[in-house]
Amino acid sequence: MTVSAPPSPAPAPQPGAVYFIGRVILRPLFWVMYRPRIVGRGNVPEHGPVLLASNHLAALDTVIIPTSAARPVQFLTKASYFTGTGVLGRFKRWFFRSIGGVPVHRATGRDARAALDAGSSILRAGSVFAVFPEGTRSRDGRLHDGHGGAAWMARDTGATVVPVGLIGTGTAKPLSHLLPGRPRLEVRFGEPLDFADLDGVPDGKARREMTERIMVAIARLSGQERSGSVNETSRD
Repeated sequence: MTVSAPPSPAPAPQPGAVYFIGRVILRPLFWVMYRPRIVGRGNVPEHGPVLLASNHLAALDTVIIPTSAARPVQFLTKASYFTGTGVLGRFKRWFFRSIGGVPVHRATGRDARAALDAGSSILRAGSVFAVFPEGTRSRDGRLHDGHGGAAWMARDTGATVVPVGLIGTGTAKPLSHLLPGRPRLEVRFGEPLDFADLDGVPDGKARREMTERIMVAIARLSGQERSGSVNETSRD
C-alpha cells in the first residue's frame, strides 16, 4: 500500500516588479506630497524575518510604511480585492498579487488561521511582514487593544518584532504640510522587542504578554491614549 506524501505548503507570496517600480515612483512622490518625518529606520534589521506591528489610523498607512522602510514590506489585504470580476476586478487581483499581498477574510476561525499561516510563510522566507494588531483602523484616534495574531506569528517563526508608531496619517492631506503650523506626519520605527524571558512560558500566556508589550511599545511611539477595549468602530 502506497501512502501519499502530504501536500507541500503553498509558497509564500512575493512582491514582483510592480512593487519595486512603485516604490521608486512613490517614495519621491510621497516625500513631496506629505514630507513624512521618518525616525528609527535603522531599527529594522537588514536581514532575516521581521514583523512590523503598527497602529492604524488611515488607508494611507499601508502605503506610507512600505515607502518609509528600507526593506520591502508585505501586508494582509482584504480578500475581496482578489475575487472581483470584470476589468477592474482582474486589475485589482493582478495588482495586489504583484505587490505580494496576502488575502485575509474579515472573519475568525479557519479563514483567520489561513491568513496567519500565510504571514508566517512570508516570515519564514526571511522577509518583512507588517500587521495592525488592532485589526481595523481607529476612528476615534485612540489605540485599541491588540489581537493575538502578531504574537502568534512571532512565536511561531521567531521573527524579530519591531513596533511602529504612525502619527498624523489619519488627518494628513496631500501638501497639507505646507500650511503654516500644520505638523508633518511621522513614521517611528521602535527598537526590536525582546521576548527572551518568555521562553518556556505556556503559549497562551506568552502570546497575551507579547501582545500587551507590543501595544505598550506602539503607544509609546505614537503617543496615543489607550482605549482599554477592542476596536469595534471600523469595518476596514
